[in-house]
This record gives sequence, C-alpha cells and structure tokens, in this order.
Amino acid sequence: MGTVTLGVSLAVPEPYGSLLQERRAGFGDPAAHGIPTHVTLLPPTVVDSAVLPAVEAHLSAVAAAGRPFRMRLSGTGTFRPLSPVVFVQVVEGGSACSWLQQRVRDASGPLVRELQFPYHPHVTVAHGIAEEAMDRAYEELADYAAEWTCASFALYEQGADGVWRKLRTYAFGGGAPGVPAQGSPIDERATTA
Repeated sequence: MGTVTLGVSLAVPEPYGSLLQERRAGFGDPAAHGIPTHVTLLPPTVVDSAVLPAVEAHLSAVAAAGRPFRMRLSGTGTFRPLSPVVFVQVVEGGSACSWLQQRVRDASGPLVRELQFPYHPHVTVAHGIAEEAMDRAYEELADYAAEWTCASFALYEQGADGVWRKLRTYAFGGGAPGVPAQGSPIDERATTA
C-alpha cells in the first residue's frame, strides 16, 4: 500500500498565518509557501498508509479530550547554533501544546516516535537560510505579537512536491470554558471562540 509522511499541528489563523508566511518567504525561505504557518504537535513522520484509519481514530480521541485554550505569540527566538531556525515565541498556550503533543505521540497510539530535540512549541519564520537572513528575521519580528483561541488541530500530509496539505481538522471536545478535560492543562485560560 505504501507510506505517507504525516504531521500534526495547530494552525496559526488569519490574518496572522498569511502574514507570517509572507514574511518567511520574504526572508528567502524556499519552503515558506509549502508549509502552512503552524505550531508543530507531531513533526514529519513516515507511516504505512494502512494505518491512516487508526491515526484518524487516535487523533479524534486526543481532540475529544482537549479543550480550547488561549494562544499568544510574542517576540522571536532561535535554536541556533544547534538547528538553523528562527521562530516566533509561544508565550501563552505552551503547556497546552506540550500536553497535546504528548498525547499525539502516546505509546498507546499509532504515532509513537522519539523527538530529535526536546519539545518546544514555536512558530518557525526562517529555516536553513543564510545567516544574514536569519538575523534579519530575528530582528524584524522581535516586536511581533498575536493572540487567539485555539479550538482545533489538524492532520497534514506532505506531497511528493514537498507541499503540506491538510487532510482533516480535529475540533477540541466541548465543555465549559475553564473546565479542562481529565489530565489536560489547567493553567491555561480556556475560552470559547
């Protein structure tokens, strides 16, 4: 049946997503238009196509256990020199992102994998480009800020052309604002959009 490359992420909504994608392209990152602006929950992972139904069922269960939460971005950071990345920092919502990514990769599910680096929620704005362009991204977005209520995550597949395409969106389970699901983070201000 073959394999597919999957990723799971929280989309950065409009108008923020397009703006950061255009800025990323403007810094000279050739991958900018093939990668929707996001916070990663599962990095690119190769799986057998036959497990897609199990992946979808697993992600549905993860979403059902989650609740909407506030996401706030502010300022820039970098993983250099370990990794050639400049990013916009997640300053609110990080513990919810960590909780979600752990459940997406849980040993009981079909997306088990080790991470190359410890999980650090962020929004990439430059990756693997010239140092001068990385410095420019870091400096020009230093005052960037955005916030929204995160109410879902999505499953993406990377095509042979390198472009990531959304397969399905998973809305978080219902419930009263501020009432977390069992085991979900309680230190985030949960609201409904």
